[in-house]
Amino acid sequence: MNKEKIIFYLLIVLVIITVFNQFQLINLSKNTITGLTTGIQGVSALDVIPKGVPDIYGKELGISYDDVNVNDPRKADLTIKKLALFDTSINLESEKLNRYIKITNSISCEYCCGADAITFPDGQAACGCAHSYAMRGVAKYLLTEHPEMKDEAILEELGKWKTLFFPDTMKAKAQVLKDKDIELNYINLASNLFRGIEQGNTNGGMVGGC
Repeated sequence: MNKEKIIFYLLIVLVIITVFNQFQLINLSKNTITGLTTGIQGVSALDVIPKGVPDIYGKELGISYDDVNVNDPRKADLTIKKLALFDTSINLESEKLNRYIKITNSISCEYCCGADAITFPDGQAACGCAHSYAMRGVAKYLLTEHPEMKDEAILEELGKWKTLFFPDTMKAKAQVLKDKDIELNYINLASNLFRGIEQGNTNGGMVGGC
């Protein structure tokens, strides 16, 4: 084979590789998720309040994030009680219990009580407020009915409800996180990861009773 043919075939291979790479880049751009699944990256601290029906379980339970609103305390209390029922009616074992402990040990209801988390290390309830019952209920329901969800995704859901329970406080905390250049998502905002970072910057109330 002479040099001209070798160069010709090499050029063909180069063209094929270039075209292939272009297709790969196009597909990658289509499949890349922009922003966070929480939907609060790039928004102001005032926009962190979840809105609408939860994607995975909202229709199943007939609930919306909008149901927990300071302007409708009765509906808020009913929604919190509905979620809380799962805490008392569902018992977890084995792997699901271990996952539950991991998730619920990562978040607290510190604006209602001083417990380190909404459960003790053995998974028993560590806080008796209605908000904690509701968050534990969400965790148990999702672990039972949607075990395919990752622990982080379930913790995000608990964080969303906690944000609804303490909207003004969480807005203030969101602003502190942004001021400190900390990524704004519901785990950073509502879990124990940055607990107390907003001290001295909040004066808000809560939705639903303790």
